[in-house]
Amino acid sequence: MRDAAAILQVAIPFTWLGLVAGISFLEAPLKFRAPGITIPLGLGIGRLVFRAVNRLEAVLAAVLLVALALRSPAAPEWGVAAAVLIILTGQLAALRPALDRRAEQVIAGSPPPPSHLHVAYILLETVKVILLPTLGVLLAQDLLA
Repeated sequence: MRDAAAILQVAIPFTWLGLVAGISFLEAPLKFRAPGITIPLGLGIGRLVFRAVNRLEAVLAAVLLVALALRSPAAPEWGVAAAVLIILTGQLAALRPALDRRAEQVIAGSPPPPSHLHVAYILLETVKVILLPTLGVLLAQDLLA
């Protein structure tokens, strides 16, 4: 069980990194360049995709926490993991609901006033994309030590 936990500890951050990088930094901006995709249509697709991605992120976070608990790493690894989990919690609890409400308004034909919510979400995704491989490397080093 400890070996499986060790493998999960290393695999999850890199899997999670691929998920976030692929969706947030490739799919999300590119969908609006596709022929025939209007802003409301792109936002509707984005809401569905990000809802699914965030659910998967929550599952990955839960499995990572279990793996960390089964084979407790050193303090720096816990700190980086905690930072990733805090970011995810902020995104899920505060930013995503607010962004969903804004998307609903645009889809309904009454765009809301400008806001910095997307910028905040992108900044948090960027920090997450830096922290996840950092966590994976730290955990891999801990495993090999």
